Amino acid sequence: MHKPFLPPDDMPPSQTTQADGILRRELEQSTSRCFYEACDRITQVLLSMCQWHITTNFGPPILIIECPDMPTYWNIISDISQLGNRLQRFANRAKIRVCPPPENGAPFEIRVNEISMYRDWF
Repeated sequence: MHKPFLPPDDMPPSQTTQADGILRRELEQSTSRCFYEACDRITQVLLSMCQWHITTNFGPPILIIECPDMPTYWNIISDISQLGNRLQRFANRAKIRVCPPPENGAPFEIRVNEISMYRDWF
């Protein structure tokens, strides 16, 4: 069994409280607002056509975008480099999950630090 690197006082709590949940939601809302404001106008218009949010679930941020139709889905996928560039400002381990309309396939998910490997594909 491995001994924790940090002293017990510096370790995260074993259970979360209501205050933890409130703080997490406030962090997500603030991060979402700052992310949106950092995007260029075209990306803002694309995001406004979708339902989207940033979640942390006490881990790296995940930008979740739910697209209303396939043309919007493909436009978002085409803009993935721009989205990743803006999101990476908040965390190198952040992810982007783009969801097509229901019954049109599985969500596409990529870490922002992987986007450069696929730049020619986008």
